[in-house]
Amino acid sequence: MYSVFFGEEKDDHHEVSTDLVKLTETLENISEEDTQGFFTYLEKIYERFLVAKNHFIQRPFRNASDFYTPAMIRQGLKLKTFGSADRFISKYIKDERLKHMISFQTLYIGISPFQGPSLYTIIPMIEMLYGVWFIKGGMHTMATSMERLFKELGGRVHYNTNVDEIVIHNQQAKGIRVNGEVINSDFVMCNADFPYAMKTLVKDTVAKGKYTDKKIDSMKYSCSCFIMYLGMDRKYDDVKNVHNFVFSDDLRKNLDDIFSGERLEDPSFYVYIGSKMDADLAPEGKDGLYILVPVPELSTSKDQWDEETIAYYRNHVLQSLAKMEPFKSVEDEIVSESYMTPIDFRDKFNAYNGACFGLRPTLTQSNHLRPQSKAKNCENLYFTGSSTHPGAGVPIVLLSAKIATEELLLDDRGTQATS
Repeated sequence: MYSVFFGEEKDDHHEVSTDLVKLTETLENISEEDTQGFFTYLEKIYERFLVAKNHFIQRPFRNASDFYTPAMIRQGLKLKTFGSADRFISKYIKDERLKHMISFQTLYIGISPFQGPSLYTIIPMIEMLYGVWFIKGGMHTMATSMERLFKELGGRVHYNTNVDEIVIHNQQAKGIRVNGEVINSDFVMCNADFPYAMKTLVKDTVAKGKYTDKKIDSMKYSCSCFIMYLGMDRKYDDVKNVHNFVFSDDLRKNLDDIFSGERLEDPSFYVYIGSKMDADLAPEGKDGLYILVPVPELSTSKDQWDEETIAYYRNHVLQSLAKMEPFKSVEDEIVSESYMTPIDFRDKFNAYNGACFGLRPTLTQSNHLRPQSKAKNCENLYFTGSSTHPGAGVPIVLLSAKIATEELLLDDRGTQATS
C-alpha cells in the first residue's frame, strides 16, 4: 500500500502491505508483542466500524430526535468515542513508529490523532481490509467520469460562473443569483464548502438559523495543505510505492504545531508518484512528484504564505528528501514546479480559512452536531461536501452526496428514498 520513512536520515523505512504474510513480517520486524496488539486493534476497531457504518455514517440526522433515541444511544455507546485515536491505539501498540504508521491517517480528514476521536482509527483498518485503489488517470478521471454521467442523465454544466447568492423567499430556496440574474429552480443542491455557503451565499438571516457569521467563525477547522507539483527529469525506479510517508522526528510536536498555527520546524509530508502506476501521468522516461505537507489553516496560521514561506517549506521538503538515496539529487532533477498554498484553497475553491478538509471532525462537530444535508431553516435547500455529515475524505464526501440526494428525493416524492 505505502512506504513509511523515519529517522533524521530517513533510513529507517518499512513497507505496509495488505498481503497478510508481508504485513506480518513487517510488523514482527518491529515487535512481536506489538504484532499481536495490532491484530487485536483490528478486531476491536472492526466491531466499531460495523456499528458506525450501519447506524451513523450512511444515514442523515434530519432532526435531533433522529439521534436521541434509546436504540441510537445504545449503538453510540458501542463506539466508545471519548478517547483520542492515539490513546486507543496505545492500548494495543507500544512502539512509536508502528503507532505513527496506523494513526497518521486521521490527517486524511484534517485532524490530529492526538485530538481526533478514537473512532477515526477505522481509516487504517479500512485500508488494511478493503485495500487502496488506483484510478487510471488519477482523480481527474473520477471527476470527468462523474461529469460525463451527469450529462448523460440530462444535466448541464456551466463553467467559470460564480454564484452570488442562493435566492430564498419565505424560508424556501427558489434558485440562485448569477451575475445579477436569478435562475429559478425547484431545489438547490449546494456543494460549496458549507461555512463559505452559509456566510456568503445564504444571505437570509432566518435561513441561516444557528449558523450566523459569528458561529461560523467560532467553529473548529481542519488543517490545510501546502502542495508541491514537481516534474522530474528521470524515473525513480528504486522507490517501491506510489504512496510514501516521510515522518518528522517528533511527530507529536509536528502535529501540535499544525493545529496551534506555528511554523513547522520539521514537517512530515506525503509523496505520491502516480506515474509509477500510470505512465500517461508523466512524459516517457520521467516521473511527476506530488508532495503534500499538512500545515495550519489560515485563521490560526502565523505564516503569511508569501514567497518566503513557500521557499521555507520547499527547502525543508527537498532537504529531507535528499537524505533518502533515491532522491539524493532531487533538487537538480526538477524541470517544472508549481504550488498550492492555503490561500489557493481559500481563493480558488472557497475552502473556508483554506481548510482543505472543511470543519474539523471533533465530537461536537460530528454526526447530528455536524451540518446536515437538508437545511434546517429553509425548505428545498440541500448541502453536500466535507463540512457536512458524515465528513471529509473522498469516499465519505461521496457518501454525503448520496445522503443529500436521498434527502432531496424524500422531499420531492414525499416518500423515503431507498438506498
